[in-house]
Amino acid sequence: MKTNTEKIDEILSRGIIKEILPTEEAFRERLLSGEPMKMFIGADPTSSALHLSHAKNFMLLEEFRKLGHRVVVLFGDFTAKIGDPTGETTARKQLTSEEVKANVEGWINQIKPLMDFDAEENPPEIVFNGDWLSKMTMEDFIRLASNFTVQQMQERDMFKKRMKEDKPIGLHEFMYPLMQGFDSVALDVDIELCGTDQIFNALVGRTLLKRKSNKEKFVVAVNLMENPLTKELMSKSKGNGVFLDTTPFDMFGGIMAQPDEMIKLFLVNNTRLPLEEIERLMKLENPMDAKKIVAFEITKIFHGEGRATQAKDRFAEQIQKKETPKDIPLVSVGTDSLGLLEAVCRCVPDESKSHVRRLFTQGAIKVDGESVKDFEEKITILAEGSVVRIGKHKIFRLVT
Repeated sequence: MKTNTEKIDEILSRGIIKEILPTEEAFRERLLSGEPMKMFIGADPTSSALHLSHAKNFMLLEEFRKLGHRVVVLFGDFTAKIGDPTGETTARKQLTSEEVKANVEGWINQIKPLMDFDAEENPPEIVFNGDWLSKMTMEDFIRLASNFTVQQMQERDMFKKRMKEDKPIGLHEFMYPLMQGFDSVALDVDIELCGTDQIFNALVGRTLLKRKSNKEKFVVAVNLMENPLTKELMSKSKGNGVFLDTTPFDMFGGIMAQPDEMIKLFLVNNTRLPLEEIERLMKLENPMDAKKIVAFEITKIFHGEGRATQAKDRFAEQIQKKETPKDIPLVSVGTDSLGLLEAVCRCVPDESKSHVRRLFTQGAIKVDGESVKDFEEKITILAEGSVVRIGKHKIFRLVT
């Protein structure tokens, strides 16, 4: 165990942790005591990709592991099929077992650069709550539910909002906090790391653990990395996320595309540059200079220094100097004339047609240097191919 006061205070005061229950003082005292603790974070694999707001959680968990504490990454393969209503005004889509399994496999690969799963001593542990929740009997669940009242469940902010707006709440959604709370009992943990949107569920777990084992659990709640001006959370659906399953160039460019007010947030949460250095960077005359540094530092974490350097150089050439790179990905369309919407969709097959249509109306599509807004037009493929730019960072050459 490491009880370095300076390191512990650095972790607690960096700005990632927003609240500690019951108190920060008691938590700090336990950290300094040298007593090893078991800490976990739970994540429901409800999508295929994690973003930088998720990344900071695993980076923080790794810091506690390096202090000598036992850390557990819990994938909610069972609870993902229920759907946590956090941040939603309607019930979340319930996923199939196959969808959950595919998402878990992707997430494990995405967090590997953030945690040393190959450590010889005290490596992180991966668990799945389906291992215990799927084995619960009806009697088990009734006993679990008897610890809380309907009125207590209604206190959750999202349920309050739905009731105020006269929107339905599924009975299965009331079950979610109970099941997530039971994770703490099944794992017999000392600490739960969660986002501020999960405090209610974490406190349910704290109550259950206290009643079951007479054990006090700390709840360490971290920020959600929202834009300080617009208050928007990082989200793929809103187009403001930087996701972990991207190429070095797309990650670098995605960070560069973020508004200036997000620079400090990324520096604090997704790098470990000293706070004094961050303050110096924030005083630079041109915010672009600080943004380049944070983009490089983050891309380096996920892809290594060499590929981060290549991404930085390519960004300078392709975006800042507006040069057409030589190694544009080729997209074969099999014809010399087709509709623009179909052409662009072939370049980005993972995007929906409705999203591509929005890009056209926003003026985000350029063909051979000309902005095109009418997605119903046809494109004639040039002999040397036609260059299609999608947004600032994606570029393709259409060939027959």
